Amino acid sequence: MAKIKPFKGVRPPKELASEVASRPYDVMNSEEAREEATEKSLLHIIRPEIDFEPGYDEHAQEVYDKARENFAKWQEKGWLIQDEKEKYYIYAQTMDGRTQYGLVAGAHADDYFNGIIKKHELTRPEKEEDRMKHVEINNANMEPVFFSYPAVDELDAIVKKVVESKAPEYDFTAVDGFGHHFWVVDNDDDIKRITELFETKVPYTYVADGHHRTAAGARVAEKQAKNNPNHTGNEEYNYFLAVHFPDNQLHIIDYNRVVKDLNGHTSTQFLEKLQKNFEVSEVGTNAYKPEKLHTFGMYLEGKWYKLEAKAGTYNDEDPIGVLDVTILSNLVLDELLGIEDLRRDKRLDFVGGIRGLGELERRVDNGEMKVAFSMYPVTMKQLIDIADTGNIMPPKTTWFEPKLRSGLVIHKLDE
Repeated sequence: MAKIKPFKGVRPPKELASEVASRPYDVMNSEEAREEATEKSLLHIIRPEIDFEPGYDEHAQEVYDKARENFAKWQEKGWLIQDEKEKYYIYAQTMDGRTQYGLVAGAHADDYFNGIIKKHELTRPEKEEDRMKHVEINNANMEPVFFSYPAVDELDAIVKKVVESKAPEYDFTAVDGFGHHFWVVDNDDDIKRITELFETKVPYTYVADGHHRTAAGARVAEKQAKNNPNHTGNEEYNYFLAVHFPDNQLHIIDYNRVVKDLNGHTSTQFLEKLQKNFEVSEVGTNAYKPEKLHTFGMYLEGKWYKLEAKAGTYNDEDPIGVLDVTILSNLVLDELLGIEDLRRDKRLDFVGGIRGLGELERRVDNGEMKVAFSMYPVTMKQLIDIADTGNIMPPKTTWFEPKLRSGLVIHKLDE
């Protein structure tokens, strides 16, 4: 069963929350972070290279040192203040009129190593190392990871009670148009019961977004445990910051593909070869968004096509084979376009669905890319099936939106 705990959150005063909070470190580059960062923004801590000249090595030791310096400064100035009591927190997000409610807690590193926290993506060692250094030098988890868990009615009821009985601590709409709402759970009975319910009713949690931060948080805990001869497993460093959402509240959006060329085929030849494994129909100039599994949109030379995978070209009994990203990768990207390594082939790029299908058209129309494919989103059931069977999803399969705002609450490893 999942082990979580309340913690003494480090967070901004109510009037500064919207200014301190920022988009997560990994959804922007240094230039974008530099443009977005206001004086009090957490970006000065999670992307500290913005306080150096443009082009400065973001992995230089002095950049990590700057993160620590800024974290101390933010606390000294009162832009971040630590709660005196261990608490849980509720973080809700609103997008397109739909709100999802997550429980902010410390997740135990042992659960990661023992398979209680389940993952569905591979991580890259250099990215893990970067986040490990950032956690270690600040001795804190600055940014939460995005977890899901099988919904529990009593947990939902506790969250509902808190949300309806008190005003949110923070409540603002960010520049991206998404609403962010935050409550403090400080009732001792509620805190105790939340912990008990995870220990008795939640067999597994699932990494929805933030695999590198999850791995880094767990590895830092493992390292500190080895350096402590009196380690018990209950120390604060054993936990890292996570927001846990019930699986029935989450919504995954599409993650689309664009390709630079047709691997030597003419457009006519490519369309003909597609007919071996797909029913191909032209749908005109209006962007086509797939409405069901095993159906794809394709934009080629100013026209949209609907591709329906033929029966027998996929395996619905295989948690990986059933994925539309697998079907497209095997039957189109590999077989027809010669793209075998999705992680490294420079002819292929990925476009998050939050950018809309117009972004696919733009990148093809301007000549940067030759063809684009719109995808039907992966479902939460598919994600959980893959994690439960120990499989790994192909690269760039899931896109969760809204992204968690960083800086609403921080978890220190020593208190």
